[in-house]
Amino acid sequence: MIAIYLTGLLALSPASSFAQNATSFSGEAVGLKASALGVSLDLADTGALPSSGGSLGTSLASVNVAGIASAHALSSSASGSGSTSQSQSSLAEVNVQNGLVAATAVKSTSSATCSGSTASTSGNAQLVGLTVAGQSILVSNPNLSISLPGGITVVINQQTSSSGGSSGSITVNAIHVTGPSLDIVVASAQSDITCS
Repeated sequence: MIAIYLTGLLALSPASSFAQNATSFSGEAVGLKASALGVSLDLADTGALPSSGGSLGTSLASVNVAGIASAHALSSSASGSGSTSQSQSSLAEVNVQNGLVAATAVKSTSSATCSGSTASTSGNAQLVGLTVAGQSILVSNPNLSISLPGGITVVINQQTSSSGGSSGSITVNAIHVTGPSLDIVVASAQSDITCS
């Protein structure tokens, strides 16, 4: 009886230890998020990645919401496995607020990675043929902010991140337009990880 009890403890102990120390993932990618003109949208949205990881993906051929945005070939994915959580979202022929912001192609990527028990993050947005209020814009650095009349702000390659010790989190929004009763995000990629 005692021998069986001890064997049971030895068998359960490694599994319990592994469960407590497993790397934890989270993330989400969204093609178009908007709250404007009384309308709320979450299009080409992968949903939240479970803490155990896995792979999520979704796509949409086109979207056209009058007065808010239109785009083609929306595609989003999020995954977590091994030592990496990563997300990406891409769109083509993007038109926000009747041409206020437009681009031929937009893509955002993010990743959070464990090196041992230390987390790090990285991410970027790529925009081709970008115009804001009719002016061509070249983007080389994160968080380019452009103020426009009417209290509207456009942030290109918006990046927010944090990493310290065993946890890392990053969100990349390729385009983020805000203003009075207006909040539109194009190509959002979020990745988070907690290292074992």
